[in-house]
Amino acid sequence: MMNQIIKESATEETLSVEIFNPKEIMSTADEGKEQQGRSDHWQVRTQEQPYAFLPDHVLTPDEVAIENRYGKRIDLVELTDKPKNRSLFINENPEVGSNPNRNKQHGFFFTADNCIGCHACESACSEKNDNPAHLAFRSVGYVEGGSYPDYKRMNISMACNHCDDPVCLKGCPTRAYTKHAEYGAVLQDPETCFGCGYCTWVCPYNAPQLDPVKGRVSKCNMCVDRLEVGLKPACVSACVGNALDFGVIENTPENRQQCKTSIPGFPDPDITHPNIRFQQVKDLPDEMTRTDGMPVKYHKDKQGNYKPVIDQKAGVRKSWNFARLNSRENPLVLFTLFAQAALGSFAIPFIGALFGMEAFTRFVDSALFLPLTIIALLMTSFALLMSVTHLGKPMRFYRGFNNLRYSPMAREGFGLAMFSAGCGLTALFSLPSNAWVVDFAQHLLGLDLIYLSQGLPLKSIVTGTGLFTLISGAAGLFYMNKCYQIKARPFWNHIQTATAFVGNSLSLGALVSGVIVLGTLLAMDIAIEKAMLVFASLFTLGLVIEALGLIIHNHDLNRSDNEGGAAHYVQCTTFGKTYLLRNSLLTLNIIAAITLLSLQLSGFNSTTLLLPWLALALLNCVTALIGRALFYILVIPTTMPGAFFWKNKSFEEHARDTGLADNPATGVAPLAH
Repeated sequence: MMNQIIKESATEETLSVEIFNPKEIMSTADEGKEQQGRSDHWQVRTQEQPYAFLPDHVLTPDEVAIENRYGKRIDLVELTDKPKNRSLFINENPEVGSNPNRNKQHGFFFTADNCIGCHACESACSEKNDNPAHLAFRSVGYVEGGSYPDYKRMNISMACNHCDDPVCLKGCPTRAYTKHAEYGAVLQDPETCFGCGYCTWVCPYNAPQLDPVKGRVSKCNMCVDRLEVGLKPACVSACVGNALDFGVIENTPENRQQCKTSIPGFPDPDITHPNIRFQQVKDLPDEMTRTDGMPVKYHKDKQGNYKPVIDQKAGVRKSWNFARLNSRENPLVLFTLFAQAALGSFAIPFIGALFGMEAFTRFVDSALFLPLTIIALLMTSFALLMSVTHLGKPMRFYRGFNNLRYSPMAREGFGLAMFSAGCGLTALFSLPSNAWVVDFAQHLLGLDLIYLSQGLPLKSIVTGTGLFTLISGAAGLFYMNKCYQIKARPFWNHIQTATAFVGNSLSLGALVSGVIVLGTLLAMDIAIEKAMLVFASLFTLGLVIEALGLIIHNHDLNRSDNEGGAAHYVQCTTFGKTYLLRNSLLTLNIIAAITLLSLQLSGFNSTTLLLPWLALALLNCVTALIGRALFYILVIPTTMPGAFFWKNKSFEEHARDTGLADNPATGVAPLAH
């Protein structure tokens, strides 16, 4: 039996079927003949070798298991209500291939002992997908160990693993990803993507590739067009060392003796349950290092498994490196800080009024509650604008709500959008109660807002919209934290992320709302002692919460050997002086805040303390800015090892510093499109 494409063109009376056999066009002894065979799915190249073809018969339960080692069904058609012969619409072609195993989960098999590091798989993949020099859906990295004469290097070829639990699919806010019953392929549509890069954060294997030139992500598509005509992916067909193979998962290829789920340098498979299997039988040293600049190496434990440990490549010298705090994530620094400050600014006085505190009740009833609400709206709008400017395709921002079912990023954006809407509604229904606005509308616009709003329970409506705003903001802050609880980024996947976000919301929010509320109370000749005590206490609480999170973070990562510990090592060395400066400023802030709070509680004149509190709050803005920049620049993901040049952050920095990055052939991507 031979794999075929069946082309059907039906009318009301007839049905014509054309059979396509890809093997019929393989080269023959008669080299002078022009090859005529052709597939509408894939132009089969000349001289396809026998090893490039998939099995041409249905694999039986005797040949492949019913479930994989994670308990997932291999025959995926049983898990979907879609028709068995559904078209993949490859290149908008509705034809359906006749691969007999097209509804089974497929995957790559990599024999590390056979890989010679020739990069033929990379070249074949990039040629087929027409990738620029700075992108590669498949890349080859190295780990090495030992010393002369027993020096050993192991090459690792890696692409998308089309996982059982694809975190890229769940994380993508635009729903650009789909897990197909056909081959179990995880496919991504670059035209749906708006270039946020979140999938590149959550994937542990460097599979999704963000192209800063085009402003969108693309990735390995399993060469489903080749699979439909019975051919293995281009990278497998191009492998000269027989290191790569491909087929139905758990079906160990011929002449292979192992089918493992991990080798040195491969992240924990429990993160995504990847559909890749390995063979590596040659003895390796107990310790394997990466050839790239990542401060991670791998040590063999008692069970023979290699685990990541910190590799102190940069020594222990502490540096400032202020210039390197500037990164592509700058818009996200502003986005998170302004959004958190906006939530605290609105929440503190509004909740104080809900609890019946007289000073806050008087403020909410005053004319300046409207400006505070508008300021919170403007701050959130600016934050959302910064998040949009971070996108590769900013004009597609509206697609960020497509995956509310799974994506924390979509939920974060929706929560903050609803917070903005709540601020807007609260401001709108506060207009008829604002004497300044009523006078302005009456004298300049000729509108009688009091008459227009007659009969409306404005105070109850404002309370309702305010509660909606609080709930939306809290949801936005919650999912903002969830966005960074990523297993592939242990430095972020910690309670410290939540404590930093909540702490900044309290401390920065107390600054903004405190200036407006206390200024209003002073203008209205209302005692500020109780309100000022609330602001001072919440400001101090925010600092303490953030500091406690940092202490726990430091404690845990100092004892961690994973990529989180490596990131902390970089934090204490490459950015060691900057890290100490931030910690010193935070400590100074807390000591000064407690001192001022003690003076206030002891009966010291609150008005006299206003200026010191303001200076301290402004100093905290600098502290928060440095801390948030460190948060983004330090994270080390659970990436696959890179090569000495390719996929090596240290070489990338060197290329930018020396101007080598200006040569497109270097393979270093521009910072922006």
